[in-house]
Amino acid sequence: MSAPRIFTPEYYARMRELEAGGWWNAAMRDIAGQLLRDVRVPTTGTVLDVGCGSGQTLAWFDRMFGSWRALGCDIASDAVIAARRLGFEIAQASALALPYPTASADVVISLDVLQHLPLEGGDATALDEMRRVLRPSGWLLVRTNAQSFPRSADDHEYQFHRYEPGELRAKLVAAGFAVHRLSRVNALLGLAEIPRELRARRTQTAEYHGILATSNGHPSWTSTAKRAWLRVEGEAVRRGVRLPAGRTIVALCTTAGAA
Repeated sequence: MSAPRIFTPEYYARMRELEAGGWWNAAMRDIAGQLLRDVRVPTTGTVLDVGCGSGQTLAWFDRMFGSWRALGCDIASDAVIAARRLGFEIAQASALALPYPTASADVVISLDVLQHLPLEGGDATALDEMRRVLRPSGWLLVRTNAQSFPRSADDHEYQFHRYEPGELRAKLVAAGFAVHRLSRVNALLGLAEIPRELRARRTQTAEYHGILATSNGHPSWTSTAKRAWLRVEGEAVRRGVRLPAGRTIVALCTTAGAA
């Protein structure tokens, strides 16, 4: 299976810039850390990043939790090359057919992958694969785009979908996961995306508008404040609050006690 049209060398160069210096990426890692620390993941084990991109999430996990075997896979060769430079075990593979043994990972992470999979059941297949490779009592951390304003239809040219929280929850449960936390985030600050989305709609014909965020390359008081606000949202989600608005969905699930 080839990479979707959006995943070009330019896409990954932009993504590496944002992952390294963007406040939003840092804030999303903060939220991931809040959720994973709350459930007390083991002090050692195997973590698998499905759709690992340039490997920045694995680098963050290594700094945060340490002493783990870090595995990753991505469908694009540009991503695989970049992630391998960080010293991780990276395979070029699709989320639809993970090249790992059954029950071989303690934690699986998949960030902004599901919405880019084939629209006719690709996400369900990928979730089945993630469930297969997780050990009993393993954890899955997922992040996706959320349907918001302006609403968007599925983009069949670029293979792009936005989720409603209930839809994602149902697909996670159908794959055999018990959902521990699932909520929208990026509620207040996501309002800033609305003008950019509307401008993109006026200039593009596709529903997928690419990466609209920018990175200043250095911290500022505004980016620090935005990151702090998203930590507040993350703390609310950690406590079980389901935020009613937001352009992103985060979900933490377990195989323990699931059907």
